[in-house]
Amino acid sequence: MTSRSDRLGLTALTALVVGSMIGAGIFSLPQNIARSAGPGVALIGWMISGLGMLMLAFVFQTLANRKPELDTGIYAYARAGFGDYIGFSAAWGYWVCSLLGNVSYFVLIFSGLGYFVPAFGEGNTWQAVACASVLLWSMHAMILRGIRQAALVNAVVTMAKIVPIVVFLIIAAVGFKAEIFTGDFWGTAALGSVGEQLRGMMLITVWVFIGIEGASIYSRRAAKRSDVGRATIIGFLCVLALLMLVNLLSMGVLRQDALAHARNPSMAFVLEAIVGPWGATLIIIGMIVSVLGALLAWVLLCAEVLYAAAGDGTMPAFLGRENARQVPANALWLTNGLIQLFLVITLFSAGTYTSLVLLGASMSLVPYLFSAGYGALLALRGETYAGQPALRFRDLLVAGLATVYALWLVYAGGLSQVLLSVLLYAPGIAMFAAAKYQNGQRLFTRAEQVIVAAVIVVAGWAAWGLYQGHLHLA
Repeated sequence: MTSRSDRLGLTALTALVVGSMIGAGIFSLPQNIARSAGPGVALIGWMISGLGMLMLAFVFQTLANRKPELDTGIYAYARAGFGDYIGFSAAWGYWVCSLLGNVSYFVLIFSGLGYFVPAFGEGNTWQAVACASVLLWSMHAMILRGIRQAALVNAVVTMAKIVPIVVFLIIAAVGFKAEIFTGDFWGTAALGSVGEQLRGMMLITVWVFIGIEGASIYSRRAAKRSDVGRATIIGFLCVLALLMLVNLLSMGVLRQDALAHARNPSMAFVLEAIVGPWGATLIIIGMIVSVLGALLAWVLLCAEVLYAAAGDGTMPAFLGRENARQVPANALWLTNGLIQLFLVITLFSAGTYTSLVLLGASMSLVPYLFSAGYGALLALRGETYAGQPALRFRDLLVAGLATVYALWLVYAGGLSQVLLSVLLYAPGIAMFAAAKYQNGQRLFTRAEQVIVAAVIVVAGWAAWGLYQGHLHLA
């Protein structure tokens, strides 16, 4: 049981949402969007993605208030709505996504430092990996001292990384030129139709919005249950405003083709175009601070989701053990041990690693889809809605829209991403089976047997496609 002193208030929970959502993505956002869409399409894309993610944020808020007994957000919701194996898959997919994302953050930190220290290169030299390893295990030691202490550090870092972003927005607003923004407003012919541009943009927004569930994951540690939903909405709206402003203001400073070919972090390139080299230095330093904050938030989330699944018997029991400071120590050791392994792998296979990071983002769609689906089921059945027909209809509409949006994101990811995601889901079957065997429970229900068989077949197909060269990681 989490002690009163380790409870997280609204500020800490909001910082977890903002800290996990604002990482490296925002600093590369101008170039990433410009590669896919013109200013006009970007406006439409932000309206679609903003509305879709807002619906999902409302679902998390509703579930936090109506199902207070369900802790650890996306895992608990998927399990309550669709059974043990689906719940496990949500936890597994979220963990793999977080794991690969954390590796990318370490590489990005030292890639940014490579601007000042050439020995770090692109973040995958032996010097960079050695220093990243020191940082990893230093962070590991800090988290072992207590979740609250780590969350407080995250809150401070989150505030620090907002500063260079706000400076960028002020300077970009001054340097904004309407004629640049309206030139090629609907994109060039090379970008394709409006629909094609929108689809390409959705792939990017998947990554930058990951982390919206940060407060929900830590619901069991909240001082007030109502703060979970409030933190989710506040954090999302703050991040959405920052993402839109960074993207759209940049399109008024540099033309779409120039932005599309800018080096990342492209915010540095934009600011350098306005004020000179010191602007690039400011943004690179800001990116490093930002990634450090996101890294801490994601390490916390990684361990927490494994711990929760182990407590429910869908992960092996050893992952459910806490140390004297209520930290899921074994889950943390496993997570950080694998991060260390992947850091070493980047020395030899940086290209494959980068592709897997992008793939990890697509794996977050499964937990989001089932969370939205559970919200819809709850309202459809009328559970917790006795005497509240109007609220029931409202929540059903919201959850329905969130579910449709999650399905749209799966479509936007494309068939190859779906196949490769299933390939990463397949190894989790063995861990789920081990947990069930350990608890003396039936391995799979009839419905789960069908799902598991389908996962194995599709994973085999994806593996064969990779081997034959018909399917690619990039």
